[in-house]
Amino acid sequence: MDGDISNLCFSHCVKSSLYNCLFLSKGEDVKPFTPEKAKEIVMSLQQPAVFCNMVFDWPVLHWNAKYLSEVLDGRTIRFRMGMKKRDTAPQFETKCSYVEATLEEFLAWTSGQPTSVSGPFSCYDSSKYWAYADYKYIARIFEDKTEIFKDIMWSDFGFPGRNGKESTLWIGSAGANTPCHLDSYGCNLVLQIQGRKRWHLFPPSNTTCLYPTRIPYEESSIFSKVNVVNPDLRHYPQFRKAQAHVVTLNPGQVPPTLRLFIILVLFVPRHWWHYVESVDPITVSINSWIELDADHKARVEEAITRTVVCAIKSAENPSQLDAWLNPTEVEATSHEINLQYLNGAISAYLEYQTVTVSEDRDPSTHGTEKEASSCKRRKIQVNTKPEDYKSGTQEADFTVVKAKKLEKIPFGVHLIPVLPQSQEASSVGAGAVESDSRDLLSENEGGHFGKSRCTGKQSVMSNDCETLADQTDSDSTANSSQMAISTNDLLDCLVNPQVISLVAGLLLERERV
Repeated sequence: MDGDISNLCFSHCVKSSLYNCLFLSKGEDVKPFTPEKAKEIVMSLQQPAVFCNMVFDWPVLHWNAKYLSEVLDGRTIRFRMGMKKRDTAPQFETKCSYVEATLEEFLAWTSGQPTSVSGPFSCYDSSKYWAYADYKYIARIFEDKTEIFKDIMWSDFGFPGRNGKESTLWIGSAGANTPCHLDSYGCNLVLQIQGRKRWHLFPPSNTTCLYPTRIPYEESSIFSKVNVVNPDLRHYPQFRKAQAHVVTLNPGQVPPTLRLFIILVLFVPRHWWHYVESVDPITVSINSWIELDADHKARVEEAITRTVVCAIKSAENPSQLDAWLNPTEVEATSHEINLQYLNGAISAYLEYQTVTVSEDRDPSTHGTEKEASSCKRRKIQVNTKPEDYKSGTQEADFTVVKAKKLEKIPFGVHLIPVLPQSQEASSVGAGAVESDSRDLLSENEGGHFGKSRCTGKQSVMSNDCETLADQTDSDSTANSSQMAISTNDLLDCLVNPQVISLVAGLLLERERV
């Protein structure tokens, strides 16, 4: 992971002494926060921020794409293929095609090698298309190499036992992106290993300005109708009021002349919207979602949403169905299964409330924890028993991670807030970090699971580049010419986050009586 120190240029207001504090001497093993303090920050912080030099000794820092291709040793993984052109509509994953390929073929394609060695990518012009192997759970792709889990040590952030088994891997080419969305569950820690990614983050208070939608439907993700990097302000005028926090996340860098290095970990708080795009030809990153108390109610809200969306979309004429399910959803679950999930989520929430009240009355129970799964997507399985829904997932029991609240967040040289675009670094003190127009910890540019049509069968993968382009264009034309209220318009209102929150509150109150 080589780089140049110019990739992290700082504001003129940052003194040389502060500059030196941001780096640790090579070989030094002192981290700026203890695991306990880091956890307090993660569980208390309500705005995005960057941790500096908390992971400088993690073996995962060697996980560049070439190393991973050697470890996977010819194993194929699924890549999402999208177009680099900038439309005003988001490029949802339902509009992408998919290929199964090896990392060797991916590296050959990104480096412009002959099509004979790029395999399935040979259909795609790398100047027009990007590839993204996203949401790859490390526990699954390295299930026969479990020792590799230890390369990731989230225990440094106060979560003992959490490692690669509870982490997700992302590998992409320049332009690869995740449409703007918010995650229903947990908060997020992100480590950039290779290349740069630019994050556009928006606070929960901007939800109305981002025009939330549940189509395409994916459990635990609420999408925005707005392409935040090329917005259609005629159709989405409220987006003008949205306040973006933009950060370009760099990999760890070791400038040879200074023999110093800095490693950054991005913290994304609960319910912050984000659009993420790869800047460099190859990017590799990992993340872990941290469970929160609020996930219990969020699971009820997700169950309500699934029940409503599946019921209404399944009632449509099958010949007129749009691509409303993301590919990883596989199929629309039955109304019976969805009600089982809803009842299980409500029971788990009420049980949690009872336990919480008991713990509050008995101080001796405070601080008790168990490690939990960090899977963002808590899929509903058709063969799941109702009692299994109490944890929201069959993979692991869910346990709330708690930490005491901080009286004051220790922003400074080792914890740097990601600022709104309109806010200068100097306005929040010397701890804020800025850079030039390309690489910012707070940029001032002016104005961050898999998808194709699924109707009860596995999603179909297409390698036809022209089909992908034609589909995108035809969808845009159809949407612009449609004047009547559609099923999706109705759903946007029925499952609006504010409406779902109200319905969840009413259901929970009914069950308490």
